[in-house]
Amino acid sequence: MRHAPLAIILTVAVIGFFTLRDYITFDTLREHRETLLAFRDANFGLMVLAFIGIYFAIVAFSLPGAAVASVTGGFLFGLVLGTAFNVTAASLGAITIFLAARWGLGQALAAKIETSDGTLKKLKAGLNENEISVLFLMRLVPAVPFFVANLLPALVGVKFVNFVLTTVLGIIPGAIVFTWIGVGLGEVFDRGDSPDLSLLWEPQIIGPILGLCALAAMPIVIKALRGKKGI
Repeated sequence: MRHAPLAIILTVAVIGFFTLRDYITFDTLREHRETLLAFRDANFGLMVLAFIGIYFAIVAFSLPGAAVASVTGGFLFGLVLGTAFNVTAASLGAITIFLAARWGLGQALAAKIETSDGTLKKLKAGLNENEISVLFLMRLVPAVPFFVANLLPALVGVKFVNFVLTTVLGIIPGAIVFTWIGVGLGEVFDRGDSPDLSLLWEPQIIGPILGLCALAAMPIVIKALRGKKGI
């Protein structure tokens, strides 16, 4: 039974990858945007709950469409509220994966690594010593898949409170970028175009994010230098 939650998540993720990837798209959003806007105007509170619930499910079960959902948050709710709802839903989904993995494989695997004498134990000790910095880096570096950043910490026994803190704060920069793209989505659709997600890699966007990565890595570098100098 301990493995059931993680097994369910992985099963739904595989099924969703093959069944939903052609439906949760920008083309689908383009086709139904007027209906969504009308429903939002008539039932704002219900739309907020529905949006957070759907985005939560996408993240919790690692379904395709997370980028579409993030952009939709900006399209429906604007930059401030859209970012807040995106961060809320994504954080809750990430926490769900973390707890499912921790309850299933995480505790046993962390204990097994702790009793070993090999490289894995040294890596785990290094991670635990720099837990917050490493977790922030996993959130801020765009090359790290979101699912990996949710699952791996649970399997090596990081503290739950550190995971939650770094998740909520670490995904804010990326959430702002995707939400910002969504704010102007109506004009993009009117031109017959699709949103350009490559904006994330523009120097004025990726530069500050890489700066945050360097800031998060600084405690690790300082500890390493002090260790070499015997300080």
